[in-house]
Amino acid sequence: MSIKKAYNSWSNQYDTNDNKTRDLDRKVTLETLEKYHFNTVLELGCGTGKNTQYLLKKAKHVIGLDFSEGMLEKAVAKIKSPKVRFQKADLTKEWEIDNNFADLITCSLTLEHIQNLDFIFEQAQLKLKQKGLFFISELHPFKQYAGSKARYETEEGTQELEVYTHHITEYLNSATRNGFEQIELKEWFDMPNKKEVPRLVSFVFRKETSL
Repeated sequence: MSIKKAYNSWSNQYDTNDNKTRDLDRKVTLETLEKYHFNTVLELGCGTGKNTQYLLKKAKHVIGLDFSEGMLEKAVAKIKSPKVRFQKADLTKEWEIDNNFADLITCSLTLEHIQNLDFIFEQAQLKLKQKGLFFISELHPFKQYAGSKARYETEEGTQELEVYTHHITEYLNSATRNGFEQIELKEWFDMPNKKEVPRLVSFVFRKETSL
C-alpha cells in the first residue's frame, strides 16, 4: 500500500487508536517548544492536527502541510481558527510557501517516510526567517534497528508503512550543510528509568546563514 493511501486509511482511527509513538510525540512537542517564542509556524506533516492545537496557543499564524486528504479533512473538521490554514502538499517537492515566512518549522513523525533529508533542510532554509527554528521529532533509529516502523491495525490485519532509517548523524550533517546550528538534541523514553531503547529523538536547529 502506498504511503498516501495508507495515511488516508489510517486517518479514521489515528487520533483514537493505541499509539505510544503518537502520544510521546505530543509530549515531546509541548515540552520542547514551551520555552520558545514564535508567531508564524510552518507545520510539516500536520496530519489530523494533533500538535496544531498547541501551536495555535502560542502562534499568530500556522500553516499545516500534509499530503493525505484524509488526515487534512480530520484536521479541518477538528480545528476552527482563523489563525490556521491547512494545505495539501508533497514535501518532496518545492513547498508553495513564501520564503522567510516562518519563525518556526515543526516536523513530527514524518521524515521516516522521506528518503532525501537534504531537500527538507534546503526547503526549511528558504522558508525560515533568519535565526528561525527547525524542530524535528522522529522515531529513534535505535527503534528502527529493532524493527519498529509506522503501522496500524485494520480488519485485514496490521498495515506497515514504507519507511527509511535516518541515523542521527544524517540529521546533524544535513543541518550543517544547509546553514543550521544545532541547539538541542534529546532522546525520549517510554519509561523514566531509561533502561530500554529510546522511542523518539528530537532536535532543535537554528538557521544561522542564508545559502
